[in-house]
Amino acid sequence: ILTQISVFWFDYLKDIVPNHLITANIDEMPAVVQQYRDQLSGRSLLVKKVSVLPIEAIVRGYITGSGWKEYQAKGTVCNIELGAGLRESQKLPAPLFTPSTKAEYGGHDENIHPDRCAEIIGAQRAAEMAHSAVALYSKAAECAASRGIIIADTKFEFGVDSQGNLMLIDEALTPDSSRFWPALTYKVGKSQDSYDKQYLRDYLTSIDFDMRTPIDLPPTVLDNTLKKYIEAYVKLTGNRPDLS
Repeated sequence: ILTQISVFWFDYLKDIVPNHLITANIDEMPAVVQQYRDQLSGRSLLVKKVSVLPIEAIVRGYITGSGWKEYQAKGTVCNIELGAGLRESQKLPAPLFTPSTKAEYGGHDENIHPDRCAEIIGAQRAAEMAHSAVALYSKAAECAASRGIIIADTKFEFGVDSQGNLMLIDEALTPDSSRFWPALTYKVGKSQDSYDKQYLRDYLTSIDFDMRTPIDLPPTVLDNTLKKYIEAYVKLTGNRPDLS
């Protein structure tokens, strides 16, 4: 489902910034890949090789999650000053680019001010990333809103090809990289129902999961998480996902 949602968005947003997708069709991939068809079909992408930029390009359209926690404490998000009086889940006056570091495997990403992003990848590239990320979010959010879904925030990743061109990479606007809220139940001043993995996070919080000890999830939690992902896909694309 995540692969198919990403393919939908890569196609829909390709006029904003190029992306690394070559094909998601196993029949169009090299023979060395096709021999693993049973494992890879429907869950893999053939992409262009790029140099990955070490920044998570987060765009927030609403104040929630870690942004809301920081705002309550300091009146800022990623140390960006915001006006007083915002309420939980409120729509921001304009989408906000709030980057984070891209940690090595096993590490933790760190929210940073956009100025720090410029120090890491250069001012010109940081400005290009910020502009592209906000443009991608804005077009996607408008599309999703017309289909009953609020994209509260999302995370993009970018790379640079051999000619120095910025490219959208990794995944795009999936329930794993975004907060999707049903528009029908949206209400300012509280946490929202969600199509994304927040449902699973909430379950783990309810059992005081220590984030370390392996556990077996109840079948109902797995099934309900899957249903949320499928519902998001259907609403966004108008199609049923291929789960074969």
